[in-house]
Amino acid sequence: MNVSAPTPTPTSRALTWCLHLLVVGLLVLVAARAVTDGRSPTGTIVAVAVVCGLVYAAGPLLPRVRLVRRVAAWWLAAVGAVWLALLALSPEAVWVAFPLYFLQLHLLSRRAGLAAVTATAVAAVAGFAAHTGSFGPAMVIGPTLGAAVAVAVVWGYQALYRESEHRRRLIEELTATRADLARAQHTAGVLAERERLAREIHDTLAQGLSSIQLLLRAAERALPERPGAAAG
Repeated sequence: MNVSAPTPTPTSRALTWCLHLLVVGLLVLVAARAVTDGRSPTGTIVAVAVVCGLVYAAGPLLPRVRLVRRVAAWWLAAVGAVWLALLALSPEAVWVAFPLYFLQLHLLSRRAGLAAVTATAVAAVAGFAAHTGSFGPAMVIGPTLGAAVAVAVVWGYQALYRESEHRRRLIEELTATRADLARAQHTAGVLAERERLAREIHDTLAQGLSSIQLLLRAAERALPERPGAAAG
């Protein structure tokens, strides 16, 4: 299914770059924590973090990810699969769930995006609980609150964008109507001017023809009185 990609604006481009930088920064943080803490297997964690970054980077480079919802779903599934592998190796990977929420809500339909966010939040809670060996409300609050914030932000932005697009279309229609009205007024003015000129020309010709007719009648009356002059 094709999706109509919103026209990029400076604000949307800035937000997109912030999201990219957030994903990269969190993946770097996961790898750095694995190295500094000596968490085993360090090499595997770093390698999976790099693979996750590469799979993520493929999305912005493929225009079809933004234009075709099915392609976006497959790309998100690939990113999610690598993220789950990273989450199984490192508890810090739970932080990557937050930018994933925004991607899922932005690229998928509302229902599918909400389902994907819910699944991601559950996976984040379960993965972190598995690493800590315990379960508590704090583990649920973090991912759940992040998911709620992402849903509110993305849906709010989409509502504002739809309202902005509606106003833009109204302004374009109003501008087009005003242009049509201006053209109609110009055409009416041209036609009125032509009609005025036609009346003036008609009046001038009528006056000229009347003068010629009067002269002819005067000449006709004068000819019988002066036959000699007419013969000469």
